[in-house]
Amino acid sequence: MKTTWNLEQLYKNQNDPQIELDTDVAISKNKTFVKKWKANREYLSNPKILRAAIEEYEELEEKYGQAMKPFYYFILLNSLNQTDSNIKAKLNKLSDLYTRLSNDIQFFELNISKISEEKQKLFLTSPDLVKYKHFLEGLFLSGKYILTDMEERVFNSMSKTSYFNWVDMLSELLDKQELSIKGEDGKTKQIHYNEISKYFESRDKKVRHFAAKEFNKVNSKYAEIAEFEINSVLESKYISDTYRKVKRADLLRHIEDDIETEIVDTLVKTVTENFDISRNYYKYKAKSLGVKQLGYHDRHVPLGNATKEYQYSEAMDIVKKTFYSLDKEFGDIVERFQLNGQYDVYPQKGKSGGAFCINVSKSLPTYILLNHNMKVHDVLTIAHESGHGIHSELSTSQSAVNSDYPTSLAETASTFFEDFTLQNILETANEEERYTILGQKMHNDVSTIFAQVALYNFETELHREFRRKGYVDRDTISELFCKHMHAYLGDSVKIDEGMKNGWIYWSHIRRYFYVYSYASGLLISKSLQAMVRENPKKISLVKTFLSSGSIKSPREIFLDMGIDISRKDIWLKGINEVKYMLDNLIRNNYG
Repeated sequence: MKTTWNLEQLYKNQNDPQIELDTDVAISKNKTFVKKWKANREYLSNPKILRAAIEEYEELEEKYGQAMKPFYYFILLNSLNQTDSNIKAKLNKLSDLYTRLSNDIQFFELNISKISEEKQKLFLTSPDLVKYKHFLEGLFLSGKYILTDMEERVFNSMSKTSYFNWVDMLSELLDKQELSIKGEDGKTKQIHYNEISKYFESRDKKVRHFAAKEFNKVNSKYAEIAEFEINSVLESKYISDTYRKVKRADLLRHIEDDIETEIVDTLVKTVTENFDISRNYYKYKAKSLGVKQLGYHDRHVPLGNATKEYQYSEAMDIVKKTFYSLDKEFGDIVERFQLNGQYDVYPQKGKSGGAFCINVSKSLPTYILLNHNMKVHDVLTIAHESGHGIHSELSTSQSAVNSDYPTSLAETASTFFEDFTLQNILETANEEERYTILGQKMHNDVSTIFAQVALYNFETELHREFRRKGYVDRDTISELFCKHMHAYLGDSVKIDEGMKNGWIYWSHIRRYFYVYSYASGLLISKSLQAMVRENPKKISLVKTFLSSGSIKSPREIFLDMGIDISRKDIWLKGINEVKYMLDNLIRNNYG
């Protein structure tokens, strides 16, 4: 069974001469497009010419992009080994080239976004542009906040030094760290920074606390750096928003995610109003573990005493069985990913922590990164990331500008598959395992819904505080972080050193306001799950959603399935399912 990425689907190695050839061809194709359309502005007034221009634009993006294939290759290599300076150097060069070519070609979408409202109506009603209607709607909406070509070039060129370098610096410094921990056998050993979660999940209190102490040492060591880093990130966002006349720090994320701000506000408000559910969960967990208060790191401790571990092969078998039971094509896609070496499975020094699924073009393979530690959580992670992969694969049925999909849709797909996998695991579990797994499910739902909304609230106040003061010191950041974590965790979790340091390594808040999509994705997913369980034939509607890409807005896609995400009761329906699960867990107390 392949457990490492087969990057030979892209290139033989990092010195493959084809990399340079592909780069040169991409540069040439971009220049040809720019030369043809930058001077010719007929596409801004004639629907037929606009369609021809978009079709050429799509061909360029699908086959070449801005040297996307070489850039993608080195992004993947860097994820596997963030300590290799040669990879980093080549990645930096390709990143600079990508920015330069993107600057050269940005005139096309920018010009379209700036056309008059009268012409916009002409294009949106033209039969020649039906396939591109929503693509154009998105450009017209974002056009209100797009600057001139030269100003956008400056922002693009400076983004690496003002934003990405800062974020990458802290992430890589932390990922390189090694910690001394004590295992359940009492022996001290060295582990990589991104392996720490395994020890926070130990039932042995001494193991957890020792690991937390060492983890906090590392985080405290980088607190001062993180303070400068996050203030640079906040300032970069503030400067951009000021020039664009954006009134809300989160508005551009909503536009990028193709979702109305009112919908996100309703979601965030509804979840926040129900934080008593997550607080009751941690109160129950503390009582179950026989303590008055949990440490911040203790929130990961599983309920129950089942210690079943899942080797990767077993975990993958469970995922494939689940996916095949839903639809043969789902299982076939995962099987193909596995056979082709599109999963990288185990933690290693220098490797990026956590898990992700990445796809950058409909013509290039999807890759999934894992850090498998043999827990039930890791089985669900495979299902989650494979769900993203299936979404990406099926969306390639759309044309290039419509084949991508916003974050607001992505998490719906991943949590849909994750929850069905959980049900499959429960079918063969004994009573103790069932209690532990349901406890894990409760933990996952709380982390996905309530924790992410609390983080969104923190991020909102953090940006507001920066814009009020001009700089936010690390003590204030910690106070704000603890305030919002305490809001959803309640009094049963201590405000300790671990919580105070929690903002240092939580990379999501550096990516600007996308965390709400975890909550929205899971809550919408619960409606889809109920629909399919009631009538398995409705999996065809789910496949239609997964194949839609961005041909319509998320609201329109779900309305076609009978789900109106603008209504508060959709969010409450999913939240009440979590409340019912907690009540059931407490009432039965399987342990």
